[in-house]
Amino acid sequence: MGHLTGKTAIITGGGRAVLSDGSCGSIGYGIATAYAKEGANLVITGRNVKKLEEAKEELERLYGIKVLTVQADVNAGADNEAAVQNVVKQAIDIFGRIDVLINNAQASASGVTLEDHTTEQFDLAIYSGLYAAFYYMKACYPYLKESKGSVINFASGAGLFGNFGQCAYAAAKEGIRGLTRVAATEWGKDGINVNIVCPLAWTAQLEKFQMAYPEAFKANVKMPPAGHYGNVETEIGRACVQLASPDLKYMNGETITLEGGMGLRP
Repeated sequence: MGHLTGKTAIITGGGRAVLSDGSCGSIGYGIATAYAKEGANLVITGRNVKKLEEAKEELERLYGIKVLTVQADVNAGADNEAAVQNVVKQAIDIFGRIDVLINNAQASASGVTLEDHTTEQFDLAIYSGLYAAFYYMKACYPYLKESKGSVINFASGAGLFGNFGQCAYAAAKEGIRGLTRVAATEWGKDGINVNIVCPLAWTAQLEKFQMAYPEAFKANVKMPPAGHYGNVETEIGRACVQLASPDLKYMNGETITLEGGMGLRP
C-alpha cells in the first residue's frame, strides 16, 4: 500500500474489459488496478453492470480496498446532471471524501468520416466525453477543494493530430482539453491540479475499432517507436497515480502524451 491509502478516487469507465487473448483491455480498469495497489478506495462507473461487478470483485479480493460501483451513462436526452450528482453523493455517503477524479469514459463512432457522420453519432461522443467531464468536474469540485485533490481527464491523439474518421471523437477530446485548461486556471488557487492524458494502449475498444473499420484503423494506428502499445496498468495507470501524487502537484493544465513516442508535438 502507498501514498493513496485512505483516499478515494472516482474513475469513469472503470469496468473490466477483456481482449481476445484474455488479457485486460480496459484503460479504466488498468487505472483502477494501479490505484488499488496504492491503497485507494474506488468509485467506478460505467454502462455495463456485469463489467463493473467483475472489477469490484477482483479489486477487493486482490488488494483489500473498497469499491463502490454505480451504473451511470451520460447521453443525449437523459437527466445527466442528476445522474452524475447521484454518483458523487453515493461516493460521499460511503467514503466521506473525494481526492481524485478521473474522467476516462468515452464512446464514439470512430471510423465514420465527417461527411457521413450523423448528429446522433456526434452527440454520442460529445455527451459521453465532454459533457460527462463537465458534469463530474462541477459535482466533485467542492470535495476536491476540501481535499486539495487532483483531476485527470483523458483526451487523445485523435484530436491532437486530426485523425481520419474521428471527427466527433476528436471534437469531444479537444473540448475536454479546453475545459481542463480553464479548470487549471480557475482551481489552482484551491490546491486542485487538473491535467490531461492522451494514451496509446491496446484495448478492447481499439480491437473492436480494428475489426469494424479496418481502413480507418490502418490510417490512424501505428506501432509507436517504443515498439509496443502501452500497458493499461503499468504504463497508463501508474502515470495516473503519479499525477495525483504530491510530487506533481505543481503540474497543472498540461497535456501528457503516453504514446511511446507517437505523441511528439512542436
